[in-house]
Amino acid sequence: MKLISWNVNGIRACVKKGFLDYFNEVDADIFCIQESKLQEGQIQLDLPKYHQYWNYAVRKGYSGTAVFTKKQPLSVKYGVGDNETEEEGRILTLEFEQFYLVNVYTPNSKRDLSRLSYRLQWEDELKAYLLQLDKIKPVIYCGDLNVAKEEIDIKNARSNIGNSGFTFEERGKMNELLQSGFVDSFRYLYPDRKDVYSWWSYMAKVRERNIGWRIDYFIVSEKLKDKIIEADIHCNVMGSDHCPVMLEMDF
Repeated sequence: MKLISWNVNGIRACVKKGFLDYFNEVDADIFCIQESKLQEGQIQLDLPKYHQYWNYAVRKGYSGTAVFTKKQPLSVKYGVGDNETEEEGRILTLEFEQFYLVNVYTPNSKRDLSRLSYRLQWEDELKAYLLQLDKIKPVIYCGDLNVAKEEIDIKNARSNIGNSGFTFEERGKMNELLQSGFVDSFRYLYPDRKDVYSWWSYMAKVRERNIGWRIDYFIVSEKLKDKIIEADIHCNVMGSDHCPVMLEMDF
């Protein structure tokens, strides 16, 4: 089974930049997107082999997630019951026979860290939710998680310590989750692989020089780690300030 996750930073804009070419070429069984930035009816994607599930933000042109899957899920849940989470369209959970898929667009703490306290509360609630699901069946948790977990996951670690996405608090929450029974699939296979990132600033020549952050993940329940075949980051795929990340599982 092949899964893809991609923060498209506006699906309408991304479609104009080759989204469908990549989508058709990669031929994933499950394709997750974050930051769709639209409302219902603003786009019609012709994906004949796929069931489409969208979680739209109330605010126009903001946030939002979607999952396109060849296999119809047993159930679909939007959000985790928190009003702000629902309003921002940040969480989609699809239940399949062998696992739960949780597609997430994690809130950014903002440059001035004004949303850090909300972000940390979000992390605690999401961790509780994932652990609750994991008691029923294993979890595949993916998306733009807005944190570079370790120094190896960011080009200029020293100068970014304390910045949004690289605070000790955010990194600590990610490590708490992993220590509670989850595995970062990419680092599980490639613990020492450097200079592989999934997001780059739009500032001039930043992507050309590969000054990036790895903030997009596939995280799986520890009981699934032996089913991981491959985890990759498709750094050369353009169309967004993020690139797609991929997970292959032996299901």
